[in-house]
Amino acid sequence: MIFRLTDELIFPDPSLAEPDGLLAIGGDLSAERLVLSYQNGIFPWFSEGDPICWYAPHERCVIFPEHVQVSKSMRKILADGIFTVTMDQAFTDVIANCAQAPRKGQDGTWITTAMQDAYINLHEKGWAHSVEVWHKGTLAGGLYGLEINGVFCGESMFSLMSNASKTALIWLCRNPAYRLIDCQLPNDHLMSLGAEMIPQEDYLSILAG
Repeated sequence: MIFRLTDELIFPDPSLAEPDGLLAIGGDLSAERLVLSYQNGIFPWFSEGDPICWYAPHERCVIFPEHVQVSKSMRKILADGIFTVTMDQAFTDVIANCAQAPRKGQDGTWITTAMQDAYINLHEKGWAHSVEVWHKGTLAGGLYGLEINGVFCGESMFSLMSNASKTALIWLCRNPAYRLIDCQLPNDHLMSLGAEMIPQEDYLSILAG
């Protein structure tokens, strides 16, 4: 059953999501609703012109920081100091680049202007954060997401140079502030870095702290 949201700030139980993870449609992208969604293991995902869709996958793709896989060649790149990493120094630039990044099998982007505005608002309120990877003073890659109870809920990443987004993710895993990196949905790139699938109930238990 797919639920239709109203103006009331409430979400259905995530366990009631459809097999593909779709839980509800409607509502808005206010900071209050977005934070509530992430606190309940739910995230928005929709295309331009479509209603807002809210997902709660029954299996969650996550990286436990201690399980991140760093190849020998990647360790050398990190040791050589090719990149400089910062946090929350260029959030707007990071999300704009994520919106423009080509995605395999996708036309256009789900990071619409409305989504960008909503997450910039979350950043200004202290909920959303970005990791920037720089090469000789130029932004080369990065990622953004929300922090909920020591869980970094990743939204998207981009790379303008080889290994830049990978550097951002590894840096995030090495940040002691985070107990878990939520990748939402799996792909080959994430799985190669040590991502794994866990049941929704396990994810929600970790998220609750």
